[in-house]
Amino acid sequence: MKPLRDWFHQTFSDPQVLILTGVLLVALIGIIFVAEMVAPVIAAIVFAFLLDGLVVRLERLRVRKIIAILVVFIGFILMTMLFLLGLLPILFRQVGQFVAQVPVMTQELQGHLLELPQQYPDLVSEAQVRGFMAEIGGSALYLFSSLPSLAGASVVTLMTSVVYIILVLLLVFFMMKDKDKIANWVIGFLPRERDLTTTVWSEVNLQVANYVRGKFWEILIVGVVTYVVFTILGVDFAILLAVMTGLSVLIPFVGAAVVTVPVAVVAFVQWGPTWDFGYVVIAYAIIQALDGNLLAPILFSEVVDLHPIAIIVAILIFGGLWGFWGVFFAIPLATVVQAVLKAWPRTSAWRKPI
Repeated sequence: MKPLRDWFHQTFSDPQVLILTGVLLVALIGIIFVAEMVAPVIAAIVFAFLLDGLVVRLERLRVRKIIAILVVFIGFILMTMLFLLGLLPILFRQVGQFVAQVPVMTQELQGHLLELPQQYPDLVSEAQVRGFMAEIGGSALYLFSSLPSLAGASVVTLMTSVVYIILVLLLVFFMMKDKDKIANWVIGFLPRERDLTTTVWSEVNLQVANYVRGKFWEILIVGVVTYVVFTILGVDFAILLAVMTGLSVLIPFVGAAVVTVPVAVVAFVQWGPTWDFGYVVIAYAIIQALDGNLLAPILFSEVVDLHPIAIIVAILIFGGLWGFWGVFFAIPLATVVQAVLKAWPRTSAWRKPI
């Protein structure tokens, strides 16, 4: 116990470490207890990160800050309205069509599956197909049994979403306009000797801001390319599948694997075990491969320098702690951990200074 006690005393006798630890504890407590209540604030911070880069670029072109903020914010409102009034109704319509066609799709899927033992008797048996069909039937039954409760909650969810959208827009504007004032207000609660905390914050600010902006463009490019490819191939529910494919990049490795299922099911129901089905699956695989091996490295370069093992561990840990949102923010949170570990003092009671 003496080495541990000596390490604790040596490490936390440094006021810089105490300040950083206190800031991290306050942030962790806030995430655990009030994150859900301040969800609009978190969303506004994400959008403010996205838009701040455009404001900075306009300022470099000698545009006055307030003019740059107004131009970017108005553009953000127009894009939001385009999404809400243009893409979102189409997306909801395709979701409704998809749900309405689930019984028909299930029957067609079963019909195609029953043909597999005849076409490939050495690979698939009829018993395996019927067992798989029973699982599909159970899942479909569960889905339809839950639809009434979802429909009943949809009105409340819609009203809540409208309020949240208005709050987020207001928060984004004031965060862009008064960014320096807000930062100075927060800094005012910290001691003057906070070099370690400042170092960590600078690293996190750079990494997370570039990550958020890079992910935005990655989602947009992957979604648009997927929609164009699926439209050319004549895939049903092209917009819905394109949006799902675009959003899949938010969760590395896992997202691409999960979205493979609906893409393959829709294509299989539409064409059966034919070359058209194969073309869709191959096209989807190529899109994901190009994203992972070409687009993502170009967009992020060395900004988020995390090993794949670290990413997977972060998804498992934060997903286990906070569910979907933990998975959603796994990489930014892992970036924070990485920045803290890089800045943390390297000396200890049992380790020589590096």
